[in-house]
Amino acid sequence: MRKNRLKKLFLAFVCLFLLGAAVFCGINAAVVLTARPHILTEEEACKLDADCILVLGSSVYGNTLAPTVENRVLTGLALYEGGASDRLLMSGDHGEKDYDEVNSMKQYCVDKGVEPNVIFLDHAGFSTYDSMYRARDIFGVRKVIIVTQGYHLYRAVYIARALGLEAYGVVADGPDHSFLSDLRNQVRESLARVKDFVICIIEPEPTYLGEAIPISGSAELSDDKEYV
Repeated sequence: MRKNRLKKLFLAFVCLFLLGAAVFCGINAAVVLTARPHILTEEEACKLDADCILVLGSSVYGNTLAPTVENRVLTGLALYEGGASDRLLMSGDHGEKDYDEVNSMKQYCVDKGVEPNVIFLDHAGFSTYDSMYRARDIFGVRKVIIVTQGYHLYRAVYIARALGLEAYGVVADGPDHSFLSDLRNQVRESLARVKDFVICIIEPEPTYLGEAIPISGSAELSDDKEYV
């Protein structure tokens, strides 16, 4: 009797595990397949005339960009110079005074000759979901080109489209990584896709909203310091 009960429990566990694995893989496949048709080359994206080019932030060290985010910014600049949009939106984490992704990204662009008044800053892009939600509700973006690394881009485009944006993505070439680093990124991203798939169904407000800053206006409204 005890052996039969253990066998049933084991079979139930196996069934639940397989069901969970199927749901996990199904959600990842849905996110990737939904986003894939909207991921373009730089040449294709430069024909879109989007409201803005949204560059997603990542680690900075003081005012120095980590290679990952530097490649994102460089790709965003290439799209801007190619005519994909006349507005750049840098979205990242500036939740603490001593850690500032977005001003570092903007300064990098200004140092390369871009006019400060076309580079908008989203200081509260604390997550990919927050960045897309705020692009829509704070900056009034409707048609957007998103720039980030390939493994991240599927989720970013999926979230944006789930929130009603006409979103396209361009892959930023990433720095060389080890096999273990790439594997870690893929595992972490597969978990994040499931999380954000559910979040997009619920559609909660982001961590912080605030006053509207129309992307069609002056970027000075989003600045918290003076650029010259």
